[in-house]
Amino acid sequence: MCILVYLKKYAYYCIIIFIIEMDYFLNDIELVAKSILQNVTSKVILVYGNMGSGKTTLIKALSKALGSIDEASSPTFSIVNEYKTTDDKIYHFDLYRLKNLEEAYNFGIEEYVYSNHWVIIEWPEVIEELLPKDSNRLDIVINKDLSRSIELNFKPNFNKQTC
Repeated sequence: MCILVYLKKYAYYCIIIFIIEMDYFLNDIELVAKSILQNVTSKVILVYGNMGSGKTTLIKALSKALGSIDEASSPTFSIVNEYKTTDDKIYHFDLYRLKNLEEAYNFGIEEYVYSNHWVIIEWPEVIEELLPKDSNRLDIVINKDLSRSIELNFKPNFNKQTC
């Protein structure tokens, strides 16, 4: 695992974004999920990757690591699945079929995203403009040896830093 730190300067302050990169095989997915959950800084996780890259598989592992006993599955047709944990909820979205932001507003996406429950979204591109600024971003890529590379982007939980 490699940790890189990027600084982006805006006017009179810096915004620090951390990036954690991991390579893994599917049999390591539960360890990867635990590592992700130890590093996220909000309950909103955006999952990017090509079709078949393992987004839903990773979300199953994340749900299990969060304590859900519900069987996670792809909500491609239902748009959202809800899983219960011992003390919280997980909303798992698959927005692949959404054509525009208006469709998301029609089913109340903002109520889910700002609910203070876990929200994990596959194919979030169509709703990026309404997402919280502190959302965590996961990018998954399949490598030639069928391992996966994952990159977690997040903003640390501390106030503005001077440069």
